[in-house]
Parts: sequence; structure tokens; C-alpha cells
Amino acid sequence: MSTENSAPEIVTPAPESAAPAAAPAAAPSPSPSPSSDRPQREHRGGQGGFRGQGGGNRGPGGNRGPRRDNRDKPKEGDGPTMIEKVVFINRCAKVVKGGRRFSFAALAVVGDGKGKVGIGYGKANEVPDAIKKGTANAHKHLVSVKLKGDTIPHDVMGQYDGGRVMLKPASPGTGLIAGGAVRAVLEAAGVKNVLTKSMGSSNHIAVVHATLNGLLQLRLAENIAKVRATS
Repeated sequence: MSTENSAPEIVTPAPESAAPAAAPAAAPSPSPSPSSDRPQREHRGGQGGFRGQGGGNRGPGGNRGPRRDNRDKPKEGDGPTMIEKVVFINRCAKVVKGGRRFSFAALAVVGDGKGKVGIGYGKANEVPDAIKKGTANAHKHLVSVKLKGDTIPHDVMGQYDGGRVMLKPASPGTGLIAGGAVRAVLEAAGVKNVLTKSMGSSNHIAVVHATLNGLLQLRLAENIAKVRATS
């Protein structure tokens, strides 16, 4: 009797212990079910990739509005772009009891590249301040010169103090054949094809003003015809 009572007690717990072991094994089978709970995504059509239901149809002029293609363009309130060039920076030393005191002078040229050019001279104890003063002075003395396209209408000889600069028109593709101070003034004025020769003093101030003097002597054929008609 003792053997018969013990046998059922050993057999009955065996299936119960096996049942919990089988349950975890069957749990991984419904793994694809969580993906069904996520919102289904739709293809953007020709753009590549997928987007959610709320982010589709993002073509030109879609949910984002029109493209801002003019973000790099100057605003309506902005003024014309000016060309600023520093021709020469001079250093002056003053000997005092404690040593030397340095001051600087900057020669600057300003132009819009469309026939307006100005020359300025500024002095200060620091180089940036001298350049700033020279540029501001050049803006105050802008003048208009007569150009024929990207060159000058005729030959001219400019003179100022000891500086003498000859300017000659050139065909397209020649380039700006000039150097130093003459090139700075012509680039600021907008001249792109010209032949030049400096035949006087090499002083930067004299050469710059001689170049400007030559540009101010230029006349167009229309202006000369009007003067002859009135006379």
C-alpha cells in the first residue's frame, strides 16, 4: 500500500512542472504582433524612403510652403555693394623722451564698379582705425567717370603733382594691364580692359590722384556731339 500511494504523488507533479517550462518557449512565437500596433507608414513616391502618415507629400510647395531661393540675395533696403581697397599704409615714428611713438596713415580707394570712384586718406595711432578713417573719407569724395562698356572711350594722360599716368582703351579680353595704385583705382571704377603706363613719380598718393585726374578727363562721343551742336 505504501508503494501504491507514493507512485501517484510522483507522477502528478511531473506534468505540472513541464507545463510552465513549455509556456515560455511558446511566448516568442507572437513576436511580430508589436509591429502591427505601430502606425503604418506609406511611401513618398519617387523620393526614396518612407515617412509617417503626417509627413508625406513634401514635394515643392507641399506642406513646407514655397522654397526660399532668394535668401542669399540682398534685401531691398540694402545699398549698392562698394569695392574698398587699401593702396598704401605709411608708418610714422615720433621720438619722445620715453622712446618712439608710432602713427599710421592709410590711403584707400572706394568705388561701386559702375563708374563711381573716390580716394581717401586717414591717420590714426592704430592701423585698423587709419583704414577706417581713410575708407570713410573716400566715401565722402565719390565722383562719376565716363566709361564705354568695360573700358575707357579714348586715350588720356592724367597728371597730379609729380605723377603722370597714361591710359589707353583696349579690346575685350585684354584685361587690366596696370599695377599698384593705378590698378586699385581702375578696379574700383569698373574698368576691366585697359592699357596703362606710369611715367612720373612713384609716390602712391601722386599716382592715385593722377589716375583719377585722367578718368575725370574722359568724354563720350554723345557728350562731345551735344557740345558741338549747341556751339
